Amino acid sequence: MENIFYMREISHYFLHFIFPYFIALLFFKDNWRKVYLILLATMLVDLDHLWAVPIFDPHRGSIGFHLLHTYPMVALYLLGALFLKGNYRIICIGLVLHMVTDFQDFHLWKF
Repeated sequence: MENIFYMREISHYFLHFIFPYFIALLFFKDNWRKVYLILLATMLVDLDHLWAVPIFDPHRGSIGFHLLHTYPMVALYLLGALFLKGNYRIICIGLVLHMVTDFQDFHLWKF
C-alpha cells in the first residue's frame, strides 16, 4: 500500500514537472525554455483550490469540483489547444496536461 502511495506521488510530480519539459524539447525545440516556463506557469490554475473548504481533501478530486477545473473549463482548454496559436496554444496545452494529471491522480490511483 505504501509503495502505491509513492508511485502515485512520483507519477503526479513527473507529469507536472518533467513531462512538460519533454513536451517543450520535443515540439518546441527553438524556444523550449520559454515553452517549459509557460507550461510550468499553468500550474497557477491550482489557485482555485484556495476557495475550497477545506483547501485540501484527499477524498475529493479536483476535476469537476474547483472552478477552473470544471468540465466546461476543461472543454475550453481542449478547444484552445486545438485551435489557438502561439503562446495561447501553449497555455492551453499546459492546462490540458494539468487536468489530465489531476484526473489520473485521483481516478487511477484508488487504494
